[in-house]
Amino acid sequence: MSERPVSNAVGAESAGDDNLGVQPQRPFVNRLRAQNYKSIKACDVRLGSLAILVGPNGSGKSNVLDALRFITDSLATTLDHALRDRGGISEVRRRSGGHPNHFAIRIDFQLLTGHSGHYSFRVGAQPNGGFQVTDEECLVHSPELGQPDSRYRVRAGLVVSTVPERLPAAVADRLFLVSASSVEPFRAVYDALRDMGFYNLSPAVLRQLQQPDPGLLLRRDGSNLASVLGHLEQHNPVVMERITDYLQRLSPGVQGVAKQIVGPMETIEFQQVVAGQQRPWRFGATNMSDGTLRGLGVLIALLQSNSRPPTLVGIEEPEVALHPAAVGVLIDAIRDAALSTQVLVTSHSPELLDRDDIGDDVILAVQATNGITTVGPVDDASRSALRSHLFTPGELLRMDQLVPSPEAVVASRSEQPRLFDAP
Repeated sequence: MSERPVSNAVGAESAGDDNLGVQPQRPFVNRLRAQNYKSIKACDVRLGSLAILVGPNGSGKSNVLDALRFITDSLATTLDHALRDRGGISEVRRRSGGHPNHFAIRIDFQLLTGHSGHYSFRVGAQPNGGFQVTDEECLVHSPELGQPDSRYRVRAGLVVSTVPERLPAAVADRLFLVSASSVEPFRAVYDALRDMGFYNLSPAVLRQLQQPDPGLLLRRDGSNLASVLGHLEQHNPVVMERITDYLQRLSPGVQGVAKQIVGPMETIEFQQVVAGQQRPWRFGATNMSDGTLRGLGVLIALLQSNSRPPTLVGIEEPEVALHPAAVGVLIDAIRDAALSTQVLVTSHSPELLDRDDIGDDVILAVQATNGITTVGPVDDASRSALRSHLFTPGELLRMDQLVPSPEAVVASRSEQPRLFDAP
């Protein structure tokens, strides 16, 4: 089987990252392939330390990000829970006249340990809303470390592995990586995939009193933000200082923010300048604007650095509820975060892209045609216009000129993207 064309890279060492002034570490997920996942018939894209998925409403931007989140959810809970959270397998597999009865995802990764490899799986539908894992593969490659490759492949319930340890039997309705995580180096892959963080922050949730937790990783809706904030205050004051600095620029007048204990619960308290007062007044989260609350949540999602910081951060429309004048500060924070963790964001806001220091290689254009999502680098005409500084990405977006390259269109029509290596 020949491999389909791969879209041009959005790479950590690409011109786009140079334009942003970013010299980041190597990205964790450097390539994503998916088949029949929601509106995605097929995609094959390379990812760098920063990628901005740009496209109109309904184009499928969130589905691209959700393909990665599905992996994390399936490992952190169960495959069944991840499917039910999305409405069941009938809502996850792509709807079409051909009625595909499966979906599949593959990521190629680079671990901080120096190991690289890939992880892929295919889930097939069964009668009455049932499902089973029909194929799964994990390869961990480490030639620079002088170690042999470690691989397992599960097909039709049969486990074949190169590791000397005896692996448990496969279970049809679970991802095998959960069981294989008892064996190194599969454990490192499992941990890194679980430590991806995806965010769609709700100001209404941020205003509520919150149950305390260890505060090691911000939850998707921000419902433990006070705990994460408290952990940063205590264990990483340097990062807390950066967050406070960006918050002051996002919301002029805000001087600081801290965790506040209210009986058995926690909340967020802001210090804000009030005209005629010598000292800042203290305001609870219930008295702050949506923009300030959501801006704080986005900053913590991006810059959180506790005992196990996220390997990848994905944020849905981080600019929502922010004043247009504050969006430039948000881009600075995103660029800052991309130095230490991989960042993926979705947007359809020209204001977010109205800067000529945003290179074409950090943009992934997303478009839907007849209900099928295409995602990839921008086409040559848009790329040339951006590199010549004739237009900013935001100006091209206003003109509806940020469209995927022809190679991405070809990849989106593939019937058989290569997802597994072993025979």
